[in-house]
Amino acid sequence: MAPADRLRFLDEATGRIARGMDVDETLLELRRVAVPAFADRVHVLLREPLAIGDETPELPVILLRQGDGDGAGAPPRAVHPSVTGPLAGLLLAGRPVFANAPGDAPAAAELLGPRVGGAPLPPPPGRRLIIAPLHARTHVIGALVLTRDAGRPPFTGDDLVVASLLATHTALGVYKAVLYGRDASVADALQRTMLPPSLPEPPGIRLASRYLPASKTARVGGDWYDAIPLPGNRVALVIGDVMGHSVTSAAIMGQLRTIVQTLAGLDLPPDEVLHHLDEQAERLGGQHIATCLYGVYDPALRRLVVANAGHPPPLLLHPDGRGEILRVPPGAPIGVGSGSFETTDLPAPSGSTLVLYTDGLVESRGADLLTGVEELLGRLRATTGTPTGTTGGAAGTTLPPLEAVCDEALGPLGKAVRDDDVALLAARFVGVLPETVAYWYLAPHPQTAGQARRLTRRTLYRWGLEHLVETSELLISEVVANAVRYANRPITLRLLRTDVLRCEIGDDSPLVPRMRHALLSDEGGRGLFLVDQLAHRWGATRLSTGKVVWFEQSLAGDGSGTAPL
Repeated sequence: MAPADRLRFLDEATGRIARGMDVDETLLELRRVAVPAFADRVHVLLREPLAIGDETPELPVILLRQGDGDGAGAPPRAVHPSVTGPLAGLLLAGRPVFANAPGDAPAAAELLGPRVGGAPLPPPPGRRLIIAPLHARTHVIGALVLTRDAGRPPFTGDDLVVASLLATHTALGVYKAVLYGRDASVADALQRTMLPPSLPEPPGIRLASRYLPASKTARVGGDWYDAIPLPGNRVALVIGDVMGHSVTSAAIMGQLRTIVQTLAGLDLPPDEVLHHLDEQAERLGGQHIATCLYGVYDPALRRLVVANAGHPPPLLLHPDGRGEILRVPPGAPIGVGSGSFETTDLPAPSGSTLVLYTDGLVESRGADLLTGVEELLGRLRATTGTPTGTTGGAAGTTLPPLEAVCDEALGPLGKAVRDDDVALLAARFVGVLPETVAYWYLAPHPQTAGQARRLTRRTLYRWGLEHLVETSELLISEVVANAVRYANRPITLRLLRTDVLRCEIGDDSPLVPRMRHALLSDEGGRGLFLVDQLAHRWGATRLSTGKVVWFEQSLAGDGSGTAPL
């Protein structure tokens, strides 16, 4: 090979080897560039396990055959060099050698292994085999073996330099691929751990989700989604995207998701949730920018309130096949520090489907964001109009399953090469029937507890829940009496009959009651103890306007009551 040809070969080889994003791809590129331009066969032997780090011992080196240049795919073969043997010395020396040189023949024989009968396998005659150690930073990670057949000229002294450079770039490529794979694996595990393992199943709404990591050129990112149950069978729907593709992006995503969950527990309006999220993001560092859309669905009112922080607009699919892009003011992204967001109140009719997504689903190099959103809406319209699935929403309307909606939304992305990850959250609004909800405002005075008992009794008899009357009256009386002590404004009482009977008492005091064990001499202090003993579940939620104390009872029971007066 002439000097000019040698330089061109090395230039092409280093570029192609550096392209590999994992170990197999790196070795494949090496084989493609070296065979037959430089050698007839390429054998790459790597440590097993291929650990790279300061904790990796230098010796003993265990080499595993990874592949050969003729593509025969020979089975892996382990080589166990002696710590003090000639092969270990050759690998630690770091220089390529001809296998048939007098001083290096024993090392070559140790590397090539024995014949089937047990006799040492001699290296080929002449300069037809080169052994080049693979050094990654400070560690020996394997060896590169290059061979030429008898039909072409043997290697020359200049070819040792070429082999040395091939080995150097191969070792660096393998080192890079292992480090990248380790970081990507950690980030991917971190990201998946921070996504919800399952979605809740609150009454009045059906949920489905998808998450696709980015392709191997950018395998990690900061996309997330969430569904958070709120008082009154409401549910918060969240979708967000932290800019960037790294372990840091995934970590920031986890922190923002935790902040959103905490803010959701306060039952703040969507614009206030985004405002506080923006403040917290600034404390994490101004360089972390994210988009987020936060909405709350109320199945009793069949309304959706939503606020947007720079996120792609949500889509609403109607049962009759119509679809629309919801016009929600976009606002500035989280982390910019504008703090200005707007809550939009929208109808959420039964049978309609809300689709929330990240920009990886609609943005591409060949089209802008709006075009991608329109194309997504077109695919979803076709799915909604297809008469396959389960009946829901309006009478006689057949709706596609949510899983089918998610699959259609992803379209060809599942197999395509992507530069960004994709998160998708679909919500089917089912609602609750108006006759299963009862709601009152009660003035806070000493007679309020008795009034609440009478309203509860009449409602439960109307619902056919006579067996729950006595327990419900007792529990509501205790909670309402406690609310009267602290409330300055009207108290709210709401009863919901779904798969359980849920009772909610709200007031304007931020003081959340705590259960305590009353002494025998105490006249009070037993109200929450009774609630804890008689209710199936109970809790108290602090709101921006006060608090809500709620409890639930199973609809099953054997009790009987008398008709209300």
